[in-house]
Amino acid sequence: MPKTVGVAVSNATFHFDKLYTYAVMPDQQEAVRLGSMVLVPFGRGSRARMGVVLACDEEPEHAKLKYLFDVAPASACLTPELLRLVHFLKERTFCTYYEAVKAVIPYGAQYKPALAADGVTPVLQKQLTRHTENSYKLVGTLQQKPKPTAKQLAAVALLSGGERTQNEMEAHGITKAVLDNLCAKGVVECSKVNKSIDLYSSIPLKNEPITLTAQQQAAYDALLPGLEDTAPHSALLYGVTGSGKTLVFLKLIERCLALGRRALVLVPEISLTPQMILRLKSRFGRRVAVQHSALNHTERLLQWQMIQDGGADIVVGTRSAVFAPLESIGLVIIDEEQEHTYRSESAPRYAAQEVARQRAAENGSLLLLASATPSTESFYAAQNGRTQLVRLTQRYGGNPLPSVQIVDMRAELASGNPREISLAMEDAIRRNLDAGRQTILLLNRRGYQTMAQCDDCREVLKCPKCSVPMVYHKAGHKLLCHYCGTQLDPPPKTCPACGGKLLYRGFGTQKAEEELAQLFPEARVLRMDQDSTAAKDAHEKLLARFARHEYDIMVGTQMVAKGLDFEDVTLVGVLGIDSLLFAQGFRAYETVFSLITQVVGRSGRAKDPGFAIIQTTDPDNPVLNLAAAQDYDAFFEQEIAYRKLGLYPPFCGLCVVGFSGPKEIEVARAAARFSALLGRQAAQQPDLPLRVLGPTPGNIEKINENYRYKLTIKCRADKRFRDLVRQTLGLYEQEKLPSKATVVVDMHSDGDI
Repeated sequence: MPKTVGVAVSNATFHFDKLYTYAVMPDQQEAVRLGSMVLVPFGRGSRARMGVVLACDEEPEHAKLKYLFDVAPASACLTPELLRLVHFLKERTFCTYYEAVKAVIPYGAQYKPALAADGVTPVLQKQLTRHTENSYKLVGTLQQKPKPTAKQLAAVALLSGGERTQNEMEAHGITKAVLDNLCAKGVVECSKVNKSIDLYSSIPLKNEPITLTAQQQAAYDALLPGLEDTAPHSALLYGVTGSGKTLVFLKLIERCLALGRRALVLVPEISLTPQMILRLKSRFGRRVAVQHSALNHTERLLQWQMIQDGGADIVVGTRSAVFAPLESIGLVIIDEEQEHTYRSESAPRYAAQEVARQRAAENGSLLLLASATPSTESFYAAQNGRTQLVRLTQRYGGNPLPSVQIVDMRAELASGNPREISLAMEDAIRRNLDAGRQTILLLNRRGYQTMAQCDDCREVLKCPKCSVPMVYHKAGHKLLCHYCGTQLDPPPKTCPACGGKLLYRGFGTQKAEEELAQLFPEARVLRMDQDSTAAKDAHEKLLARFARHEYDIMVGTQMVAKGLDFEDVTLVGVLGIDSLLFAQGFRAYETVFSLITQVVGRSGRAKDPGFAIIQTTDPDNPVLNLAAAQDYDAFFEQEIAYRKLGLYPPFCGLCVVGFSGPKEIEVARAAARFSALLGRQAAQQPDLPLRVLGPTPGNIEKINENYRYKLTIKCRADKRFRDLVRQTLGLYEQEKLPSKATVVVDMHSDGDI
């Protein structure tokens, strides 16, 4: 048993994030092991701090060791694989040990410091209380004298089929009193088990076999050897929108479970989970667990415990589900793998694909990336044979791809149409309404009007804390900052700079909703954006209502562009794409191409042909035209040539080091000093390929009264480079620079900190 342990403590700075040695009390030795959550005295005042045991030593470093305050029960111990992921995140993302621990286990399974009943002794307390319920199993036979009651006989009959919970028994009309009586007779035994919630129990099971088309079958057959082999494999399933990739997933999952292994399915955002859950639950029933941020803490904890207890064969969820405590993983699917939502923007700054690749390597799994518009890096890897490439070139059911019209909005304005909805779009929506069909409109800006500009000095009204324009939201009659949440209520009428008249202009989802109501008063319009879907289960409920034809037109932000499958949607409109087309970051064109291809692909997915209209002020733009033609291969050729010429991924790694603080001059100096320290360290390794750009102000110079600067480093993203950055961070902390500007390192950025 360990006499001493190495503990990583919470709230450590990067520089002081090491293992601290503590002594273990004799009565704690049975409970302490690698991965145990512990409470420790830390620092001069021996304040209670959370920690996790990452090393067990027999030999103490010195005689005066502090003892652990408290140890969490064994059920809260990190599994060996999750422990390895903590080390992996620490090494790859420059986070602290405890930041990694908080990423791999949900809030509800974490602990916090508290005081015992005596008000003095520090103890661990769960963030959430553990939810248990009674479970009953048959352990004896029911005697015939005295004569058993009908309810007792029914209870024994039910339990003869296996263990059941109190809830399940009560659902069959058997009360706790009957069960207590049987327990007293020694016929039935009661135990406490973790409460499980079948979140989507209303979904009916369908057992019809999965029928694949010839092309889907060929894709399945090509992927099968990688699944059946116990070595790790990776593949890219590249299929046009509507080609039926999900059916291939279901068939592979079915085979994975038949092999006695488990499957992990990731989707890029919450709005896509309902459809994936529906397909998995209706096929595989109760043994599907869900992990995503729209669940409340209790639901998420109960699902996590179900996975940890071995009660799930399939886990489906968004980015953080990649840390699910699944054992024996045979298949990891990342749907819409190109999406930026798979990259975390707070510590630890990981990419789900990178973590999934690590888990696939450990488990000997098949990692399957899937998309109609793969990321340039993934497709390049597939073309060069580093990943298996499997294509689906035809739509399911032989449906043709939608025909696309590009409308020049400059011509609309010249012909006297001031509205944001073009005449061509208006006609098409009207025809669709008359035919009883549905329409999806993509507009990448929430709010009502997107900016207020002074008529005299032309200044745009910006947030007082951030360097971004404020957005008018009509429902609350206020101006909002989408970055820090600052509100101006009521909205000002005059310019704060010169007193001139403010004009509100621009076009957000709320304004689009209003314009549609004026043009088509008979149409039922659904708005899908961050404001309308903030409530719990809102995505699911709204999408279900749209599927039931309670709405004719859905207008929304990016969340309406991907993965949704509605038979009666035959028209898709793209309204606000130009701002993305001219955005910063080397992925700007890839993002626009993907978004348009995906949203156009929502149209004509059943028997009726689809149509799409793209509105733009740049109708000759090659990216828009290639997306309209759904010609990914031609786009890739153009994009890979640009990446090679400009030296961007996949031809290099891109690391962005961000600095922020309240005084701009200090932030700029700290960034320049980091750059100098990095240069000094790099000079000792002249063979290390490196190109440092900056420091420059961030794309958004100020957020929430903090100024932002960044260094962009083109590098070979390997261990040598990470060690170089780690040394530089250490020197930066030694010079006490974090007090001037906090520093973050992001190995997965698009360069847009």
